[in-house]
Amino acid sequence: MSLGEEFAGSLSSAGAVAAGRTPTGMQSSRLLFWRRALMAALNGLTFAGLVLAFSRLLAAGGWTPLDMLLLLAFCVSIPWTILGFWNALLGLWLLHGPVDARQAVFPYAGRASDDDPITARVAILMTLRNEDPARALARLRLMRDDLERSGAGGHFAYFVLSDTTRPDIATAEEALFEAWRSQAGAGARLHYRRRGDNAGYKAGNIRDFLDRWGDNHELMLGLDADSVMGAPSILRMVRIMQANPMLGILQSLVVGLPSQSAFARIFQFGMRHGMRSYTMGAAWWAGDCGPYWGHNALIRIAPFKAHCRLPVLPGDGPLGGHILSHDQIEAVLMRRAGYEVRVLPEEIESFEENPPHLNEFTRRDLRWCQGNMQYWRLLALPGLKPMSRFQIAWAILMYLSACAWIAFILLAMLKLFDPQPIAEPFPAALGLCLFLATFAMSLAPKLAGLLDVLLRPEERRRYGGIGALTRGALIEFLFGVLLGPVVAFRVMLFVVGLACGRSVGWDAQARDAARLSWRTAVAGLWPQFLFGLVLSVMLYAFAPGALAWGAPVLIGLLGAVPFAVLTAEPAVGRWLARRGLCATPEEIAPSARIEALTGVTKPA
Repeated sequence: MSLGEEFAGSLSSAGAVAAGRTPTGMQSSRLLFWRRALMAALNGLTFAGLVLAFSRLLAAGGWTPLDMLLLLAFCVSIPWTILGFWNALLGLWLLHGPVDARQAVFPYAGRASDDDPITARVAILMTLRNEDPARALARLRLMRDDLERSGAGGHFAYFVLSDTTRPDIATAEEALFEAWRSQAGAGARLHYRRRGDNAGYKAGNIRDFLDRWGDNHELMLGLDADSVMGAPSILRMVRIMQANPMLGILQSLVVGLPSQSAFARIFQFGMRHGMRSYTMGAAWWAGDCGPYWGHNALIRIAPFKAHCRLPVLPGDGPLGGHILSHDQIEAVLMRRAGYEVRVLPEEIESFEENPPHLNEFTRRDLRWCQGNMQYWRLLALPGLKPMSRFQIAWAILMYLSACAWIAFILLAMLKLFDPQPIAEPFPAALGLCLFLATFAMSLAPKLAGLLDVLLRPEERRRYGGIGALTRGALIEFLFGVLLGPVVAFRVMLFVVGLACGRSVGWDAQARDAARLSWRTAVAGLWPQFLFGLVLSVMLYAFAPGALAWGAPVLIGLLGAVPFAVLTAEPAVGRWLARRGLCATPEEIAPSARIEALTGVTKPA
């Protein structure tokens, strides 16, 4: 974007804001305010109702200090569940109700047509750090070939931005890239750069690109090493950005590639059908203050370079220095600069790979956790929109709620030894209703996603029919029940460790299905087993009637090691694949692009 275009865009934004509309001019700011007020009211009333019900349970025998702590843990753990429930319910209504979801949620997309010429200069960036270079570059080559065939390839340049520290991998990167550049010929617009200091992690890597080459391009598409996008999807997003000069970040809805790993395929099966209704609902009220997930998103370079430089936090501990989770902060800074941040809440060809086993999943999650815990120092950044401050706080709460849930379990166990006598009958019916209500709300995103698919004949066929979808959903439900307490307990341990100065490393992710040895699983998961064993023994000794209620959590904790080993076993993944269990649409009817990437072929 030239200075003149940026100035014209700023004038257009100022006019839109003055007219009571968002910077693109496509939505009423007042309408978004009332949508957010409605969501706040729904969440607030639901929260108040659940807290009052739980308070009634605690008050049955009179209040004790332990009861107050239990109430506090409940209050911290439940908001994330409540918002997920309302997002999913609202999204399902938008997808199947009388409302035109496109017009209500993402009207900016209507400005773009498939016939619009591509005029923007776009840089496609792939950031690497000790990844398998052959695997990563194969994805980038596939995307380039796809764009060249589309006829719009002349508008795209490709940058491999390496932060690799291992000499053997760096040598392989350089050799493979040079072979690609030689094969592509002169004028291919292929660039490779490897940094020596890795300052600022991934955000620093991209900042270095901006300082060197950013002014030569208008838009950039950031990719992780496991990312891939189809040319029609990229061109659609570029056209939307061209049609909306005040759209700063356009995030695609990212879904998982077909995988031979049992863990990855079950996890992404649940995420796949659950994300659409959840994201649609969230986008309805988040509007111009949408999310950025760090990859598979188009970014307008000029405002990003000028306004989205991350601060370096004071201190040398794990919560100081450079920010690990850069994406959400860059999103709120872009919105502060007067540009919209939007998620495109529809499925397009925008893919990533999910971790192949529990240990790798946890390692990635803890890195995100540490980054999000750094955000508390940024809540008071000047000039942020109220919605942006909420997004930062919500990112912190995502991990604090997991800690609060484990704390709640611990405190409930200590309640067995509370000397306070019960002076009135315990309201068992109320307790059962509260349990069922919170459990149902926690399942709402997945249930709404399933219902969304079942209500669409074409979608049912894409998932292999009602039978295949139902069998996969039952497997994924059991998987989620077993996974939840294991991950929550690990997050709690990690947050406690952060307070003591412990940190997590930043390195490449494992991406291939591979066995997880029993020794490795035990080494990483013995705390979960021990915690589950202690809880089980205490319940058996002092409250055997509560064992049935605690069974989902106890089974998850006690079975963490065999769960990790079994879901990492390649033979289990192959068994699920042969039977079409937990298969996503790209596995059932793979495109040529998916076949080239994953080796998945159409079933006979």
